[in-house]
Amino acid sequence: MSASNSASSPATVTAQDGSTRGKLRTSLGAAAGTCVENYDFVAYGTASALYFGDVFFPESDPVVGTLLAFVTLGVGFLMRPIGGAVGGHLGDKYGRKPVLVAALLTMGIATVLIGVLPTYAQAGIAAPILLVLIRMVQGLAFGAEWGGAVMMAYEHAPRRRRGLYAAIPQAGNPLGIALANIVFLLSVNLDSDWAWRVPFLASSVLIVVGLVVRVKLTESPEFEETKASGQTVKNPLLTVLRDDWRNILRIIALRVVESCAYYLTATYLLSYITDRDEDDRGIALAGIVIASLLAVGTTVLSGALTDRIGRRKLYLAGCLLAVAFGFPMFLMANTGNPVLVVLIYLIAIGVIHAALTGTQAAWFAELFKTNTRTSGASLGYQIAASVAGFAPFLAVLLAESFGWAGPAGFYVVIGLVGLLGVATTRETWGPRERAAAEAADETITRPRAAERTAAGSEGTARRP
Repeated sequence: MSASNSASSPATVTAQDGSTRGKLRTSLGAAAGTCVENYDFVAYGTASALYFGDVFFPESDPVVGTLLAFVTLGVGFLMRPIGGAVGGHLGDKYGRKPVLVAALLTMGIATVLIGVLPTYAQAGIAAPILLVLIRMVQGLAFGAEWGGAVMMAYEHAPRRRRGLYAAIPQAGNPLGIALANIVFLLSVNLDSDWAWRVPFLASSVLIVVGLVVRVKLTESPEFEETKASGQTVKNPLLTVLRDDWRNILRIIALRVVESCAYYLTATYLLSYITDRDEDDRGIALAGIVIASLLAVGTTVLSGALTDRIGRRKLYLAGCLLAVAFGFPMFLMANTGNPVLVVLIYLIAIGVIHAALTGTQAAWFAELFKTNTRTSGASLGYQIAASVAGFAPFLAVLLAESFGWAGPAGFYVVIGLVGLLGVATTRETWGPRERAAAEAADETITRPRAAERTAAGSEGTARRP
């Protein structure tokens, strides 16, 4: 096996599994930044659903205003593949850590700037233009961030627990989402523009915390090993596009179901419920918060479960649930029953979305070699995200033509796309891989146990 695929080399197994000190700290550090990034990015989605149609596009009719707000949401998603390509390339060539710090700082500055933007009433057409430009910067930063965060956690982790450790940064996603919606929930009763400005300005506190944590992280040992052995490639992005384009397409199919399903639920459905009854806004936001907090635990548990049963089985279950839940979700929303509204989010975000995200990090990482891993996984992940950014926009159009059945059918279709991804993607952590890792662990621990026994015997022999 080549040295470039250091995820499977004996040297790497020794380096990674010999000591677990600092592994959890690295995963938590990556998760801290992921939490901040998701807070910032998702805050925009929530504000688009609740406020931006009126604040930045007031001369449009309500439907067009909502569409324009969702288009600006989608612009950020269009920039994510570019951010993923650039961040992945730099991460594979120069290291994961510098990209993590730079992406977090860029995202933080952009988010705070949204909080001080003038409205359309104050600045005219300049206001939405500035909003779109800042949204583009957000998209670049967010696209660059994910690959470095999960690869740092994955490449530091003990080999047989990589599903768990890589899922921890993924758990930062729903935690950031929960924090963003908590702030919106608390600010909903504030007067005038402060209702949407406060959540963006409040992110400055999280940015400082995230930067402090990330600066203290050590570089990925697998990247350092690859670099020391001269196995880094001159152009990781072009290399992975040439050699592994099929895996990139597979990741896109797998990722589309998770990302589209989330934004259909958390962004479009939030707008749909609020339009039906303005008083239900708080209930829907509360449902997102509760479901996101549940998803933190579900994400981590899902990652840990994949270490035992493999990545593919759990992802299959999540996609099947998505297909089954599309129409019941809207039937429940149409009742207006607060309990059912909250239950929608518990199932869609707390179970389906969390199970998929908890599986993704390790599975996607294992499809690529170390020297192109961040580039390949990031590019596929962020291309899918760019498609998902327009899911709320498409849902509005479908609802105008077919009523609620349009978005419901859309949800089912993306679940089917996910199933196609599962069917065409190999298992990377099946019984054979788990057995090989266990055998490698025994090879490492047996000599160490013998050394400890010998040392103990020698100490006993020296006693008077």
